[in-house]
Amino acid sequence: MRHIFQKTFQKQVGKILLALASATIVAACNSAPPTSETPATGDKPATTATSTQPASTDKKEKKDIRVQLPFLKQSLDAPLIWAIEKGYFAEEGLNVSYERGFGNADTISKLGTGKYDIAFSDIYNAMEFNDKNPNDKIIGVAMYQNKAPFSIVTFKANGIKTPAELVGKKLGAPAGDGPRKLFPLFAKEVKIAPDSVTWETMEPKLRETFLLQGKVDAVSGFYTSIIPSLIKGGKTMDDIQIFFYDEFGMDFYGNGILVKADFADKNPEVIKAFLKAYFRGMQEVVKDPNAGLDLVISTDQSKLMDREAEKLRLKLAIERMYVTPEVEASGFGGVDMARLEKSITQTVEGFGLKPIKAADIFTDKFLPEKDKRLVPPAADRKPLM
Repeated sequence: MRHIFQKTFQKQVGKILLALASATIVAACNSAPPTSETPATGDKPATTATSTQPASTDKKEKKDIRVQLPFLKQSLDAPLIWAIEKGYFAEEGLNVSYERGFGNADTISKLGTGKYDIAFSDIYNAMEFNDKNPNDKIIGVAMYQNKAPFSIVTFKANGIKTPAELVGKKLGAPAGDGPRKLFPLFAKEVKIAPDSVTWETMEPKLRETFLLQGKVDAVSGFYTSIIPSLIKGGKTMDDIQIFFYDEFGMDFYGNGILVKADFADKNPEVIKAFLKAYFRGMQEVVKDPNAGLDLVISTDQSKLMDREAEKLRLKLAIERMYVTPEVEASGFGGVDMARLEKSITQTVEGFGLKPIKAADIFTDKFLPEKDKRLVPPAADRKPLM
């Protein structure tokens, strides 16, 4: 009898354990998937996305793209920030992050080492880099600034009303400043001797201070950097005299989007996707620059950006560099090869480089179709307030 009772009890325990195991398996199958982390973009910290829905089986992993800016993040970077924050790069399968730069030459040098995949800088400094580093060749794949912000800036009170009146004056600029390096060509165009001026060298952050304090009579540099700083220093636009290089025979392109040649060879679809998303952002910023400016300010973790200075910087860029008759006709990003060829010849002379052709430093084969990068109609463009 005792033996029969033990057998019956063991069967009942077995049934109970089997039922518990089945319940555990069913519960595990019906549970939500674990959360996943979203990589950080730009200045923002990583965020965590939680979902109660099963992960899609056809979801593709995004390719990380490291970008370096030419300098501190500014309103000029609005198209990039827009494309990141609005998800345009993500739609193209890219996870784009960026870091500040320390000047065009430094940005190009770091691109050449492979630290970044894409850089925003100018092809003229890239030419000098390629001349010294032929095995790490850099090329331009788009020109987002149709005009270079090269300039000589002074005050009307200094009595310098024409470039000819720079003769005998003291000019200030950092040693590596592009417009300073090209000044001999500017001097040639305005028919003065390159050595008819003397140069004072200072750190970039002190350039406008030297001019405001009267330590120099004029400075060379990017007017998108100089003008906002002078306005912030108490001057008005009526006080300032600007000699734009492009109005005196130096019709250079501004910053472009650069990559290493070997990266382009290995990742053509990545570059195409990046440019498609970027110029979509450019179109939106030109349509509504106020929204573009606000978005850049909102992503500034330092909280040190001066909105008025950044507004002026973006206004100058849109009116003189981003939207020009050439861009209106041909769309953002492309170049006039004859115009580019002339500026390259001038750079070769000014920098003392080995001669090259425009096709050696720039290609438009990665650009989106023209209709994907057209300038928005004037009626659709809001004024920057």
